[in-house]
Amino acid sequence: MKIEEKLNQLGVVLPELPPRGAGNYVSWTISNNTIYTSGQLPWKNGKFGDLAYAGRVGSQLDIAQGYECARICAINAIAQLKDAVKDLDRIGKIIRLDCHIQAAEGFKEHSDVLDGASDVFNQVFGEKGLHTRSALGINQSPMDAPVIVYVLAEII
Repeated sequence: MKIEEKLNQLGVVLPELPPRGAGNYVSWTISNNTIYTSGQLPWKNGKFGDLAYAGRVGSQLDIAQGYECARICAINAIAQLKDAVKDLDRIGKIIRLDCHIQAAEGFKEHSDVLDGASDVFNQVFGEKGLHTRSALGINQSPMDAPVIVYVLAEII
């Protein structure tokens, strides 16, 4: 099944225009058949400045809300991948997710939150979506975003 068909089957709607960064950098770059995305925030419908949630996971947000943030970040990242290669069937493998959670002191459920992103990639890309992942808790994030997801993917 084509990736676009899988997205439709799962009810995943990509933003028409992927979110652009706030600074002097690009949203993605390609080197040696690998796509590197900039950090993806949980923008509603991919609209810069319109976060689905803001604040710290473990105090202002619960795990379910953090999971949803990670899910939205993954959808925005897939939109970036599509922008880069035009056809998502050219993605050979999701290699790695590097993830930051703006977490309350003492928060330890990083994996539960970041499964929101991993689940999207695994559902959409199947076996090609299985990846390695880092999960870091941070004190403060840009624009008070609860979750940030960076993606490395192979192009075929």
